Amino acid sequence: MVGHLCIDEQKIYNCTAKFFNTANKGLKPKGRLFFKKHLHIKNISRYLHSFLIEKAMRVCDLTGKRAMVGNNVSHSNRKTKRRFYPNLQDKKFFIPEENMWITLRVSTKAIKTINKNGVTATLRKFVKNGTI
Repeated sequence: MVGHLCIDEQKIYNCTAKFFNTANKGLKPKGRLFFKKHLHIKNISRYLHSFLIEKAMRVCDLTGKRAMVGNNVSHSNRKTKRRFYPNLQDKKFFIPEENMWITLRVSTKAIKTINKNGVTATLRKFVKNGTI
């Protein structure tokens, strides 16, 4: 999988051709449109986002909380899929034993646990449990 962001239209075409193995099928960009679906270049970032760009996962560094899948339920009880994301915060913590700051992406529940028990004890606990 290609893991870099392509700026130029030709580079985008080359990356997609490599990923989808369409280089030998004769599909070439025409102006700002390309492939059989004729995706506009403004929409290509949305189309290729999950394939080409490595994005930071929404996972808590300590608890391992991650997105869940559920339904939006309308008034007429129609259900459409959606995702429930954890409440993650980028937080700096000071570790006095090491005399250094660390930045963690943690859930608000983990922040409350750290405030209650202390950074070092909480990190030891999660290492012992095997979550990190």
